[in-house]
Amino acid sequence: MTGHLPHGHEASSGRTLLWGLGITAGFAVVEAIGGWWSGSLALLGDAAHMISDATALALAAFAAWVARQPPSARHSYGLVRAEAVAALVNGLFMLVVVGGIAYHAVERLRHPHEVAGGVVMGIAAVGLAVNLVVARILHHGEQTLNTRAALLHVLGDLLGSVAALIAGAVIYFTGWTPIDPLLSLLICVLILVSSLRLLRDVLHVIMEGVPPYLDLPAVGRAMAGVPGVRSVHDLHIWTLSSGLVALSAHVVIDSMDRWEAVLAALRELLKERYGIEHITLQPEIQAAVPITLRLRE
Repeated sequence: MTGHLPHGHEASSGRTLLWGLGITAGFAVVEAIGGWWSGSLALLGDAAHMISDATALALAAFAAWVARQPPSARHSYGLVRAEAVAALVNGLFMLVVVGGIAYHAVERLRHPHEVAGGVVMGIAAVGLAVNLVVARILHHGEQTLNTRAALLHVLGDLLGSVAALIAGAVIYFTGWTPIDPLLSLLICVLILVSSLRLLRDVLHVIMEGVPPYLDLPAVGRAMAGVPGVRSVHDLHIWTLSSGLVALSAHVVIDSMDRWEAVLAALRELLKERYGIEHITLQPEIQAAVPITLRLRE
């Protein structure tokens, strides 16, 4: 028995990502010009974040569209894994952005540069408002690996706007310019931690790991406890894409006469208790298989 592959969440996330892309791309150019005019590395770093955000959102929106394509003879599951690939690329892209900003921040500490604090504060304040709007749009949209990766870019940019705003204020009132690259380095550390966490989750999906909220042996024991089931073996659980978990197993039963009732009970158990709907189960007759619960991870 095999469940269907829903595509509604990819359509929803695609629209959300396009909204975020339009807003972010529109302000990225403004902030880049402002950073160049004011001489602020924090503001230029924030502009770089927004440009990377726009690129990330465009890639994520394209991946959401690809993921909606139906299954084919070459891709029997469809292209739902496109979102995981996009999240991986965006996570790696974020590491490159962090490395570039960190390098320029160190150079700015070694060679201080005059910064127009007032201009920085004004543009950073507007950038903060824009990032808050985009982050809210993405947060309230469908939470997939794809949107998580895009949201990571936007949150990193939001932190960059906060850093630029604080740096502009400190420079405007005290004239202490090292605050500009120092705050940039702090934001780099925060973004790096989030990026590594995202990459860990994406790689877990690509490597077909069991979803972290599921205990594979516990699922096997629950299935083996269904009336009419003697044992369960060759049990596998993996994530196809965000919100779409698949399960396959061999189910040992006494007689094929009861298979329909047993199958219905297993389907209900897996759906209601574990949220698993994409299921492939192979029945086996008791006489042919030892009565044991064998779970191969």
